[in-house]
Amino acid sequence: MSATDATAVPAAPDGFDPWDPAFVADPYPVFADLRRHGRVLYYAPSDQWLVPHHADVSALLRDRRLGRSYRHRFSDAEFGRTPPPAEHEPFHTLNDHGMLDLEPPDHTRIRRLVSKAFTPRTVERLAPYVRALAGELVDGLVAAGGGDLLREVAEPLPVAVIAEMLGIPEGDRAPLRPWSADICGMYELNPSEETAARAVRASVEFSEYLRGLIATRREEPGEDLVSGLIAAHDEDGERLTEQEMISTCVLLLNAGHEATVNATGNGWWALFENPGQLAALRADQGLVPTAVEELLRYDTPLQLFERWVLDEIEIDGVVLPRGAEVAMLFGSANHDPAVFADPGRLDLARRDNPHISFSAGIHYCIGAPLARIELAASLRALLEKAPALRPAAEPERRPNFVMRGLATLPVEV
Repeated sequence: MSATDATAVPAAPDGFDPWDPAFVADPYPVFADLRRHGRVLYYAPSDQWLVPHHADVSALLRDRRLGRSYRHRFSDAEFGRTPPPAEHEPFHTLNDHGMLDLEPPDHTRIRRLVSKAFTPRTVERLAPYVRALAGELVDGLVAAGGGDLLREVAEPLPVAVIAEMLGIPEGDRAPLRPWSADICGMYELNPSEETAARAVRASVEFSEYLRGLIATRREEPGEDLVSGLIAAHDEDGERLTEQEMISTCVLLLNAGHEATVNATGNGWWALFENPGQLAALRADQGLVPTAVEELLRYDTPLQLFERWVLDEIEIDGVVLPRGAEVAMLFGSANHDPAVFADPGRLDLARRDNPHISFSAGIHYCIGAPLARIELAASLRALLEKAPALRPAAEPERRPNFVMRGLATLPVEV
């Protein structure tokens, strides 16, 4: 079956609508319908092929016939794509030099160099700071009698941790969250021109700030990651370019805090809606490690991950030609009953949990160990210091589909 044969194309059912607030509020029943309809389904509004099953998503994340980019092999014209507008150039310069949107050999070189600075030792060295900060933030929430869990705990923790790791002075940290939010707006499906304008402005401002910070660290190196990125080199003497360092720092902030903020908000709302599981967690904090993994699976912070078809590929009899775009549905894969027993049930003791919330293959999240430390630290601090934590009102959900999360989560202690 050819993807270009319109009469033979398996189409996504009508319920899949990333711009419908009802779908965004609870996409999981629609995902179940997608899985029943097939292994690959065409979605015309975004011109993408949806892949909803865990086995296919897991395999395609490792399949070198697909790539996050195509420009290492093809021009836009050769690939049948229109170049982005010239006015979007600052965003694309920033985005296209980061590991997430590069393919080998550039991805291999940059990840190897970044890994020399972003080591397990670097992450472990941050652990006491993460735990102490989580405790301080929760203390503030308790002292106030409650508040917005996102604003008071979930958001400031990962931003401060990434800023501390990068060596960004405390007085310079206020714009980091707004810059990140504006840039990440471009990762939603079919972003508006207003969204693009905000992303471009944030890209320019963030890049200029980091350029100055890099210049300072060249003169006065420290123990921070920026200094480590400047010093990193391989056996051939290769180093990161300034743009690669800037893009790496932005990627670490954006990916490192967006996912953690959303996982924290989604996770606590899931706990509030499953009081039996919350009670079990309060009774036994030994469940925290498996709880973190289950909360990441149960309401996935990153719902969709895109790849380009670089070489023709066939899925279940459907041939996807070079130039097609594949949208792997992480949220659906994480609820696939072929892999997860009773996937719609929150089970904080779940042991067999091969979720793909951190992706897989060469683009597996380099910050996953740090994210796990942050999520466990905030979870423990809230369990210990706010043992009666409860919702004060219905949360407000962000309208985004791709990066799934709450806008507010009012709580009482």
